[in-house]
Amino acid sequence: MRRVVIAGCGDVGSALAVRLLARGWQVYGVRRDVTRLPDGVLPIAADLCAAECPADWPEKVDYLVFCPAAGKRDAELYQRLYVQGLAHVIDWLGQGKRGLRHLLQVSSTGVYAQQDGEWVTENSRAEADSETGRALLAAEDVALRSGVPASVVRLAGIYGPGRNRLIEQARAGMTVPAEPPQYTNRIHRDDAVGLLEHLLLQAEARELLAPCYLGVDDEPAPLHEVVQWLREQVGAEARADGPASTRMGSKRCSNELARESGWAPQYPTYREGYATLLNH
Repeated sequence: MRRVVIAGCGDVGSALAVRLLARGWQVYGVRRDVTRLPDGVLPIAADLCAAECPADWPEKVDYLVFCPAAGKRDAELYQRLYVQGLAHVIDWLGQGKRGLRHLLQVSSTGVYAQQDGEWVTENSRAEADSETGRALLAAEDVALRSGVPASVVRLAGIYGPGRNRLIEQARAGMTVPAEPPQYTNRIHRDDAVGLLEHLLLQAEARELLAPCYLGVDDEPAPLHEVVQWLREQVGAEARADGPASTRMGSKRCSNELARESGWAPQYPTYREGYATLLNH
C-alpha cells in the first residue's frame, strides 16, 4: 500500500485524497483543522508555519504533495507558508526522505511576469513581478533542491465548486475592455486534481517526471470573451456601474508538456467547465 502525505490538505488536497483512497492508497492529510478532512484520510494536525514535527508523523512516506492555500495575497504569509512551510515538511521527513519516491510542489503560473499576450511554457523565463510570486519561486527552489525527486506544478487560476466569483461578477453586469486583450489562464479544480493524480501514478510506474509542469486548460482566452459568454449564460446585461476588471498583464500558458505525459483535461475550455457550474 502506497503512503502519501498531502500537506495543506484543503480543497484541492482533499479532492486528491478521495481519488487516491479509491485507488487503495494510504493517505495522510496535514492541516490545522483535521475535522474537515475527508473520511478515510489519516489526520495529522499541524501548522506548516511551525517548525516542530508532529508527533504522529508517519515513519515511511512514499509520496509527498505540498499544496497549502494562503487564502490571501500577503508576502510575509507566502514566505512563512510556502517557503518555510515546505522546508519544515522536508525536515519532518528526516531520514525517511531517502525513501521518498517523489515530491509534488503545487505552485502558480503567477511566477511568470509576461504581460504582452506571449505564449508561456515550462522553459519560459519565470521572473515574478510581485513579492508573492517571488515567494512561490523561492518555494519551488526549496522543492527542487531538497535532495529528493521533485516536480513543481504551476497551476493557473482554479475555478470550480465553491469558486464562482467570475460568475457572480458577470451576473452583476461586469464589463471588460476588448482591447488590448487580457488573456487569462484557468483550470477546473477537478482537472488540477487529475493532473496531480496523473503525475503520482506516472512516478509510481517509474516514469521519469519533468521538473516542472503547467496545469492549465487548452484555451487561454481573453477575459472580455469569457465574461461576455458568462453574461449570456446567466441572462445579464453589461452595466456601466457593474464590477470593473482590475486585471493587469496578459499571457497565454501552454499545457503541451502535461498533455505529452498522457494527461488531458476533462474541461478543455472555460465553456465546458463553467457550464457544469451553471447547471448545478
